[in-house]
Amino acid sequence: MQIMQRNPFRHSPQQLGAIIFLALASTCASAHQGHHHGQEAQDGAAVSTSEVHTPPAFIATTAKTFDALMDDAMAVMDDGMLSAPMNGVADHDFITMMQPHHQGAVDMAKAVLLYTDDPEIRNLALGIITEQQIDIQVMEAWLQHHPAGSGK
Repeated sequence: MQIMQRNPFRHSPQQLGAIIFLALASTCASAHQGHHHGQEAQDGAAVSTSEVHTPPAFIATTAKTFDALMDDAMAVMDDGMLSAPMNGVADHDFITMMQPHHQGAVDMAKAVLLYTDDPEIRNLALGIITEQQIDIQVMEAWLQHHPAGSGK
């Protein structure tokens, strides 16, 4: 009987995606520590929910470096997550926070597509774009069917 040894450094595209996601998620989690989800201004004053919030926009362009695009994608995602409309209902709040999180993954994937020729990374990025956009559509549909965020 022959025992086949698996190379511990060879990963499938799905495993690589999971590794990249976890690395980015831990970075995002540490960036969010201490944030109070848009409930206080930096000086501690309460923020009015009637204030108009203009979210930043992500634009994938080679006029910026890859690092700058990743910074932009994270800034847009952070802003979206921090300004997500929360109502205290776990199902609703989860969805409203996950939408900008998933859009952040799409934006990062668009950025890497501008700068990589590696076929595995391109394939991974294209898969991320497709899958995350589908998830975003599912979340939007859920919100339409649960406008009060009742979860039922």
